[in-house]
Amino acid sequence: MNVFDVADTLVNHLKTNYPDDIAVIAYYGSYAQGTATKRSDLDFFFIPATSKGYQASIQFMIGEISFDFWPISWERAERMASFQEPQTTIIADCKLLYVRSTEDRERFMMLRDTISDLQEPGNGQPFVEKAESELRNAYVHLYKLSRAGGADTLTFCRIEGQRVLTKVLQSLALLNRTFYTKGFGKNKDQLLQLPLRPARLESYMHTIMHGNMTADIFQACEQLTADTVELVAAQKAKLFGEPSYPDRMKGFFEEVMGGLNKIMTACETNDFDTAFFFAVQIQDEIAHFLYFAETGQWPCLLTTNSAYLDVYKQAGLPELVSLLDSDDLSKLQAGVTLLSSRLENHLRMKEVAINRFESVEEFKVFLMQTTEG
Repeated sequence: MNVFDVADTLVNHLKTNYPDDIAVIAYYGSYAQGTATKRSDLDFFFIPATSKGYQASIQFMIGEISFDFWPISWERAERMASFQEPQTTIIADCKLLYVRSTEDRERFMMLRDTISDLQEPGNGQPFVEKAESELRNAYVHLYKLSRAGGADTLTFCRIEGQRVLTKVLQSLALLNRTFYTKGFGKNKDQLLQLPLRPARLESYMHTIMHGNMTADIFQACEQLTADTVELVAAQKAKLFGEPSYPDRMKGFFEEVMGGLNKIMTACETNDFDTAFFFAVQIQDEIAHFLYFAETGQWPCLLTTNSAYLDVYKQAGLPELVSLLDSDDLSKLQAGVTLLSSRLENHLRMKEVAINRFESVEEFKVFLMQTTEG
């Protein structure tokens, strides 16, 4: 069977019955890359132009070969092209079978331009952030492995190990500002050529995929994740910029005062539960933003490094968390008053404009001046 005869049959059907409803039809995978075997199916997709176009989706088999003709919205295609979803290769490497119009072709080609533009050397920061986010997802499965304590079945450990591995490998692709051109299991050569990768990546992968001891699989997953966290943190540190407060902290004090007022009210009403949650949240939030103002980067949440808390201390701000005392909230109340004053002074010294008005009339004057300006 020639799979392209199948594709032609389907495309002709769609041209006749959905002439205005499908923008693009394309195929990808082994046939697009020239690696198909006699059992390979034709991986193809379409981008609907109308809601009716989604009805063209169909899954079928001819003989033993399966076909999945599935829809990708323009919005999802854009997410793939911007590396927000892992299937970037579908957009980058596919072959077009049909386009409805010149405008549709140009729109699709713009997606490929987006991929190329994002991979330019100056765009490292969003990739590092995406890599960190993807790696964070691995911890759900790492936690499940740790809870099993090596006593669960080998099947369970291999399932969770595979999930850890795929999340880490996707994080490494993002860290290297690239995407996998082949599916997992066929991308080992590309993996081992990544410039940024754990030194023992191949060994960890072998244990996760071939190991017969649950404890060994867990240990390999844990160490692979830890080594990748170090790579992400190291790349993040290289992206540190110069301190810049006026833009990065604009509006922050006005917003954070809402939380500080909630703590004050909680102290006055002896509401320890509310005081606890907001005191911890507000101190940590302030520390995060000060770190961002100093470095241009948000702290890496996957490490135990508390450098962002050090920035808070260096600013001379009181630690609200240490003042929490269910028997005496007056200490926390005094701490909030001191924090409010010192934080405002610190930001003003850093030339952050703070919109504080003593009356409604003063606010009216400000609005008039802003309008006139």
